[in-house]
Amino acid sequence: MRQPCDVSRIDVRESGSLFRFIADTAPVMIWMSGVDKLCIYFNQRWLDFTGRSVEAEMGSGWTDGVHREDLAHCLETYSTAFDRRAPFRMTYRLRRNDGEYRWILDQGVPRFELDGSFAGYIGSCVDITEQKLAEEARSKMSQKLVEAQEQERRWLARELHDDISQRISLLALTLQSLQQDLPSSRAVLRKRLGEEFTRVSELASDIDALSHRLHSPTLRHTGLATAAELFCREMADLKKIGIDFHTSKLPGHLAKPTEVCLFRVLQEALHNAVKHSGSRHIEVSLRGSLRQIELTVRDWGCGFVPEEAAEGSGLGLVNMRERLKLIGGKFSIDSQVGVGTTIRAAAPLDLASEPARE
Repeated sequence: MRQPCDVSRIDVRESGSLFRFIADTAPVMIWMSGVDKLCIYFNQRWLDFTGRSVEAEMGSGWTDGVHREDLAHCLETYSTAFDRRAPFRMTYRLRRNDGEYRWILDQGVPRFELDGSFAGYIGSCVDITEQKLAEEARSKMSQKLVEAQEQERRWLARELHDDISQRISLLALTLQSLQQDLPSSRAVLRKRLGEEFTRVSELASDIDALSHRLHSPTLRHTGLATAAELFCREMADLKKIGIDFHTSKLPGHLAKPTEVCLFRVLQEALHNAVKHSGSRHIEVSLRGSLRQIELTVRDWGCGFVPEEAAEGSGLGLVNMRERLKLIGGKFSIDSQVGVGTTIRAAAPLDLASEPARE
């Protein structure tokens, strides 16, 4: 009968072989250093990653693979922790066997002999390049969204100051002049008042349109289809262009986040088409299916290259795409220079079919 293994009786050579076996089959890169801070061991995964021999990596040879912009910080972090006998955690770029620099998360801890004497350090490394790129992408996206919000605020301030405020001031001056110098005949007075009434009506209409852009009461009270149709009609009247609106097979109730998302995408897409495409005719459709609701905005204008727009300011496109991500939707652009642009936004029906809540 086999006797239980007495771990205390495993000799040093056996324990060393066992450690190397475990380290070489571990899913991470492992290194060890001695009391002089120089490295004395690298596991097979490290060697496979760097494509270098263990002899080349020993001592301080491993630093040859560290990106030169990260080397000083890397060595300072390691040396400071080593002198304090403290654990450390750092990131740096390490050259892979194909020559590409990859972001590495390196974590090291001091190791000690059985008698408690300090023996050096042992550490493990993992490739975190994908996570790093994702974080950078999120940061860049957040920055673009902040810029988009600031751009919208600047637009609103400009509209209020350069247009609405100026027209109100002009109206006030006209009424003051009229009060101080009343026309001699009722006919002239009636004509002057009629002109000012027209100005007030136009001003009220423009303020109402501005308010709708910020928040649509129609959307809240009547739902997406009616609000979208009304917005298209108002935009067509205001810009003197043709906008054909079609809707079919929409659920009776849509979740509030979905209604707001699709309405904002419609607003942004139409404003972009009117401002940039040069097209005098735009088609808008809002259709439901078994799985989703799809909004399509199509023009026959000048078109553009979507990749270039995304790399540029492209804040409107970013806003639309990110809004749809929040509700699990999809966003796509089909645009060709000189042909036109089609924007599609799809919201999943499982969210969209929930009863609308305030």
